[in-house]
Amino acid sequence: MAETALPCAHGAAALAAKIRSVPEDFFVEEIDAFPASGAGEHLLLAIEKRGMNTAFAAKLIAQWAGVAEMAIGYAGLKDRHAVTRQRFTVHLPGRAAPDIDALQAQGLRVLGHAWHAKKLPRGALAGNCFRLMLRGVRGDRAAIAARLQAIVEAGVPNYFGEQRFGREGANVGNALAMFTGQRVARTQRTYLLSAARSELFNQVLAARVRDGSWNRGLEGEVWALEGSRSVFGPEPWSETLADRLDRFDIHPSAPLWGRGDLRSTGAARAVEEGALSGDEAMALRAGLEAAGLRQERRATRLRPGSLQWGWAGDDALAITFSLPPGAYATTVLAELGDIHDLQGGERPFVGSA
Repeated sequence: MAETALPCAHGAAALAAKIRSVPEDFFVEEIDAFPASGAGEHLLLAIEKRGMNTAFAAKLIAQWAGVAEMAIGYAGLKDRHAVTRQRFTVHLPGRAAPDIDALQAQGLRVLGHAWHAKKLPRGALAGNCFRLMLRGVRGDRAAIAARLQAIVEAGVPNYFGEQRFGREGANVGNALAMFTGQRVARTQRTYLLSAARSELFNQVLAARVRDGSWNRGLEGEVWALEGSRSVFGPEPWSETLADRLDRFDIHPSAPLWGRGDLRSTGAARAVEEGALSGDEAMALRAGLEAAGLRQERRATRLRPGSLQWGWAGDDALAITFSLPPGAYATTVLAELGDIHDLQGGERPFVGSA
């Protein structure tokens, strides 16, 4: 599934285009979850990177500060082929801040700095803002505008993006090999477990896109709260649930696999069990359970925040929006049509109808 086109919810492609002709075509800025505390042992740096991934930037910062890489904290991983802004912390107990002007590298600049009380942990952000430029756009402008408006009104399936699955989708196969005894490094193990879980979630969500239930409740549904990891249900369908669903206060959900019984019942559970009954899916399920992960849930529906667009010439389309943590811009772009990444082997981002 990670290498196979996933079904789209909004119909046939409205456009064909290319992205990342230059890094500036894919601009991402973290939305801070909290301000710097102003005191503490951690130097909080706001960094802009061009053509540089997060891990490489962390290594440069560690070298500049004269600390081990484990002393560097950051909330999320950002793509190399982009211009990105994110925060890093540097643990400097009992030390003054190094010379900020000495932190120099091609493609990296410091936007600001302050002292902070804690290391920045993974996931400690409120979301991400995206400013994207599609070039070589082909398609009817009215149809493209209608598709974008449909995304504003209905959202998109909340797939895990192809970044989760590694180069050419190899992480799922590597996870299966790990589950059968192949030894891997601890850091790699984390990525492979995540890929296995994401693959199973995407399989369930793909089934719900095909049957049209990705954005509506099924009997036995478990509901995910907007902006939260909390879930509730199943409970009988009601006007209250219908109203909350229409307001995007709640969403249907699908399993993030692990130990324990599925919380869903009835029709919702039947879809989940049916989507995950194949041999590969069963092997992934068993591997995740053996690894000690526990059942969780993730919303099947995602609505971009503040989605806007405008034409920048005859065939260039600028799009801006925000997403919560753990959501992927590629899942939004895939609902527009066939968008090819010039830094990713000319592959479509997620799928086509």
